[in-house]
Amino acid sequence: CNMVLFCVEVAGWGEKRVAHWFRLWLMALTCCSVALPLLAAGWSQPLALPIWHGLLALTFLGFGALFLWRAKRESSRAHRLVAVALLINLLVGLWDLYTFRIHPSFPDNSMLRFSSLFFGASLAYIVVNRFQLASVQARNLLASLTQRVTQKEIELQQSYGQLEILARDQERSSERARILRDMHDGVGSHISAAIRQLQSGRASNADVLLTLRDSLDHLKLSIDAMTLPDGDVNALLASLRYRLAPRFKAIDIELVWDVDLLPVLDGLDAGAMRHLQYMLFEALSNVLQHAQATVLRIEAHGMSACDSGGADSVCLRVVDNGCGFEPCSVLGKGLAALQARANAIGASLRISSQPGQTVIEIKLGLSAAYLAA
Repeated sequence: CNMVLFCVEVAGWGEKRVAHWFRLWLMALTCCSVALPLLAAGWSQPLALPIWHGLLALTFLGFGALFLWRAKRESSRAHRLVAVALLINLLVGLWDLYTFRIHPSFPDNSMLRFSSLFFGASLAYIVVNRFQLASVQARNLLASLTQRVTQKEIELQQSYGQLEILARDQERSSERARILRDMHDGVGSHISAAIRQLQSGRASNADVLLTLRDSLDHLKLSIDAMTLPDGDVNALLASLRYRLAPRFKAIDIELVWDVDLLPVLDGLDAGAMRHLQYMLFEALSNVLQHAQATVLRIEAHGMSACDSGGADSVCLRVVDNGCGFEPCSVLGKGLAALQARANAIGASLRISSQPGQTVIEIKLGLSAAYLAA
């Protein structure tokens, strides 16, 4: 039965519907190989065993004839090889049947046990041949996969290169847009103010000159902002002092600096540093244009953890002794822009003003809990 099942697989008939029923029939014959001999020996039914032998003979001879006939018509080497082995076994089996059942010699050994070696040899050949074929297919598949992976890697590298180029182009475009926006908001607004002053005819030459100087200072500070280290407030204050100290000295405003060595703030990137620079410049520009002050004090100190709700925090204060103003009455102008920039960088802004003292206080690096409080 196992030999027949192997022949079914070799011939490629395993997927056919009739093969399912044929397997069940072979299973039934195998089970009968135990039941029918016991029935013949134990219950004195001598015909049971010949019936079983007859069913086996009809099954295997019929299948062998069909297998040999299809092997002659098909070109499969494995099919033909097994057919030859099967033919040898059938012939030897008929010889054994003749010698054991018909010829009176009754030999001691069956020849079929030796001829079955041909079937085993054909089985080994088919297994080895299919293993070699599977190995070749696996190697070809691996080579194909390697080639496809290599091709995909090349395509990915090209895609990464294109994405990198696009990212650099986008970064340059963003930087150009930022510079143009800063020029428009800073230098452009001051030049527009100077033009309106000239067109009105009511502004003095000194007022127009002051506005144009503010525009020039803003342009220089915008250039300085491109090289400021992220989070370095000391470098930012040094740039402001270098650019604006001569202006304060020229109009007799005493500039007092009370600045500690400040920690580098991790939360201040390049954009936040520009916002902070514009806030300080706006505060100092207001002193130059409107405060009528004689003393301007710049304070910058690090804040302890208990004061700020977290480490590495900085408090900046711009204090002047000018005429003061009412913060609520001018909130819709420059002070609103200050508040918007403070919100953009997560800073705390506090403005207090009275005659003789105006204080603009900026706290940086504060925790969310501190800001909520």
